[in-house]
Amino acid sequence: MNDHCGLCGHQLTSIDKMLGENKLSDGTVLCNTCLEKASNINAELLYNLSHFNLDDINRLFQNGKPAQERTDEIPVEYLPASISSQHGFLSKDLYRKRLKEIKQQLDQLKANLSVFARGEIKELPNILAPDEKILAVTDAQFSKTVDAGILVVTQKRIISLSKAMFSPSKINEYPNENIIKVSFVRSFLSPIIKIHTDDTVVEFESFLNKDYAEDFYHFIEKIYNKEESQKKSHEVETVSAEAVFEQLEKLGRLRENGVLTDQEFTLQKKKLLDKL
Repeated sequence: MNDHCGLCGHQLTSIDKMLGENKLSDGTVLCNTCLEKASNINAELLYNLSHFNLDDINRLFQNGKPAQERTDEIPVEYLPASISSQHGFLSKDLYRKRLKEIKQQLDQLKANLSVFARGEIKELPNILAPDEKILAVTDAQFSKTVDAGILVVTQKRIISLSKAMFSPSKINEYPNENIIKVSFVRSFLSPIIKIHTDDTVVEFESFLNKDYAEDFYHFIEKIYNKEESQKKSHEVETVSAEAVFEQLEKLGRLRENGVLTDQEFTLQKKKLLDKL
């Protein structure tokens, strides 16, 4: 993998590599900044980068127009496949803006995604609503399948997005109101994240980054397993109160037997009641 941008010469950063290399047909790699500047002149670069070489990019900047005469429409075969998008395909400018926002969110989350997730990330601008923010993301695919995929958590839902080679994307969503809880099964080979809904349990394997998958689970369990946590907390409080009342009874007997004075009893009683 190249470590420097072939256009500006700057060293590539983690966000430049997050979705894989921005590689041209001649093997040259661009940083995200140079790619964004070039795509402002010719938006097709966002969808068809491998059809351009470094000379084409240089001519773009020199002439301020596409290196070749191309139609202003983006060919259908280069558009991301978003079969269950709520909003349909975005305009080129809006798609570019949303993709940039999504990359920034992933960078802020320090998302540790594999290179196989690059295609899935490019689908997200057509899937996420404008007010949806990514809270967590991890590599994961349906159990017992070989399709690469990701799980994305927003404030509204969990989205499963997977894509087999040369096949359209498969998008499944699990709205928050339908999720009862989430669970996690540790495994040396491939841990499993389970989403429990009203009528089914969906399993996702996370063999690409097992440790990160568990961190992902610990984050989402705080969102979706609130009732269980509150129940446990209430049980602890109840047990604690019972223990205090037991101690009060013991103190009463000690006072009756003359072991404690009234003043000592009152002092110890106050200490115990303060714990409630």
